[in-house]
Amino acid sequence: MTTEATTAVKKTAVQTAEKRPRVYGRGKARLQKGLVYGAAILTFAVLLFLIAYILINGVPHLKPSLFEWTYNSDNVSMMPAIITTVEMTLLALLLAVPFGLFTAVYLNEYASRGNKLVGVIRITTETLSGIPSIVYGLFGMLFFVTQLHWGYSLLAGAMTLAIMILPLIMRTAEEALISVPDTYREGSFGLGAGRLRTVFRIVLPSAMPGILSGIILAIGRIVGETAALIFTAGTMAQIPGLFQSGRTLAIHMYVLSGEGLNMNEAYATAVVLLVVVLLMNTISAIVAKKLTKK
Repeated sequence: MTTEATTAVKKTAVQTAEKRPRVYGRGKARLQKGLVYGAAILTFAVLLFLIAYILINGVPHLKPSLFEWTYNSDNVSMMPAIITTVEMTLLALLLAVPFGLFTAVYLNEYASRGNKLVGVIRITTETLSGIPSIVYGLFGMLFFVTQLHWGYSLLAGAMTLAIMILPLIMRTAEEALISVPDTYREGSFGLGAGRLRTVFRIVLPSAMPGILSGIILAIGRIVGETAALIFTAGTMAQIPGLFQSGRTLAIHMYVLSGEGLNMNEAYATAVVLLVVVLLMNTISAIVAKKLTKK
């Protein structure tokens, strides 16, 4: 290539670079990106610190006596609390999930657009989601424990928790149903399927991952709840029947730490509680994947 040709190419490149519009806000974009990465790293670091703190203080104090079937002041067994936690979670979900799911189906699939009743229900559920759990506990104690004469029992605690998680399940299920494209419904209707068949065969399977995400959040709230259950389920360290008092793992840990005599066992209980939550979330995720594949 001659010198004149090389010079011409360089001039063309310079002119093209001058004509190219400048990109403004590049520094601001980098700052925002840095803030996002910083917040993510900080959150992850805090999570790792909490998990490490629980494991370091709790794992060395795990021993076979903590998993005996009966509780006494010598072994401070958490096995009754583990079984009560599983029973409480299953019973609360059994009561709350059908009502929350069917209400969401009505609000999104059957209620007419712009219905004022739908707006009132949505505002009410959002308001109920922000009520402290201690208020639910007081309501459960006054209604289920006192008015219905159930006493401190597994059923009273499960009913209170079901009312408490119902708005969460409703809202997450409704958002999951809204995210399903309308083309799925139109295609089903075009093939001659009715509304009910479309909802149960097309819409709900497509929205199942979002619905199960709400159920996983509800499980986390149930397992970690203490205030509402102290007023309704009581603190008896036993494997309860339906109308008997029992304590969950969270209450068991709260009682041990409150007494101040068994702090090592309280840390061990925290480790088991962490494992139970992880197991429940893992099982729910596996079920969600299987339902999605179907």
